[in-house]
Amino acid sequence: MKKQIFPDLSRSIRRLFFLIILFAMTIPVYSQKTGTQQPSEFKPSGRVWGYTFGDYFWKLHADSLGRGNTQYSGLARDYDAFQFRRIYLGYDYDISEHFSASVLLAYEGNTDVQGERTVFIKAANIRWKNFIHNNDLVLGQSSTPFFATMSESVWGYRSIEKTITDMRKICSSNDVGIAWIGKVNDKGDYGYNFMLANGTAQKPETDKYKKVYGELYARFMDQKFIIDMAGTYEKASTKQSKTAIKGFVAYQSDPVTVGVEVFSQTQKAAAMDTTAGTENAKDVNIIPFGLSVFVRGQIIANKLNYFARYDNYNPDTDYNANILYSSGGFSDKENFITAGFDWMPIKNVHLMPNIWYNSYGSMKNNVSGKVKNDYDMVARITFYYIYK
Repeated sequence: MKKQIFPDLSRSIRRLFFLIILFAMTIPVYSQKTGTQQPSEFKPSGRVWGYTFGDYFWKLHADSLGRGNTQYSGLARDYDAFQFRRIYLGYDYDISEHFSASVLLAYEGNTDVQGERTVFIKAANIRWKNFIHNNDLVLGQSSTPFFATMSESVWGYRSIEKTITDMRKICSSNDVGIAWIGKVNDKGDYGYNFMLANGTAQKPETDKYKKVYGELYARFMDQKFIIDMAGTYEKASTKQSKTAIKGFVAYQSDPVTVGVEVFSQTQKAAAMDTTAGTENAKDVNIIPFGLSVFVRGQIIANKLNYFARYDNYNPDTDYNANILYSSGGFSDKENFITAGFDWMPIKNVHLMPNIWYNSYGSMKNNVSGKVKNDYDMVARITFYYIYK
């Protein structure tokens, strides 16, 4: 009988994670018992915050096959609408000097059975701050380390579009579990984030498997130059699993910010090859790959900015046009472009005219015309305002 390596690895990671946390918890307990300095009086306090963004959009061109799973896929040409894409309402409360709690309600296009807008819980967690010097523990639903803690904030225009790993559904932005967030020095030039979670985002857990997230980053040149590496691993069954790695490099400053993000994911046994018949079907891996390049900067300080981004996305670099797939086998490469201006009439209010474009190129044999190449294109005026 073949030995199963990955289940043992998953259990070992979980055990190691909790042993480290249990050991670390004894350090502040010991220091509190032996310390002589009396803490200053602390007054609990909280704050309400939030933001909203949406658009008026007009679909200038529609892909003839309705391909893709982006926000405008399947909409007909000349379709236009006013829409909210995200509404956040959050509350943060400092319980004590070392403990704080957060809850966040969100609308992100979700509707109830009547088709009316509804909200869901995007975050609900408690944070133990400085349980070890420069280290926090977060228990509950919180941001994941794969992109939400670094590349999304440096891109800076979530109101325009998700980062490539979020847009292509490689990893969710939040999950329910326990996270260890730390930095090597007080300034935060180097740091790490680790998380053990359900792997189901805001939905309840449905199996025994857990998802492991990890991130290491370094900042140089007075924190203007950033290098970030991240990865995830999760089993889905005895033979299926997903492993993703990501690299991110950026230069960030007030006049201009540029960034490059690249990822690869292996979805083990996610497709089925039935070329030799169903009785001889074989499991096949799916390997998505993506590259994203962006730039943003100032035209008039605190009044007018610009932004532009290009993504290249291949949903399956192992796709074989000569294979008969009964499941999986994604055959359309995609290229995404967005560009626009960000006008701020006052602080925390943004109006952003922009173009949103996503093209499709088929990897199948013997196809031509619009089946071979076509695109979706949308003109938008995006609004974004912050309340806090």
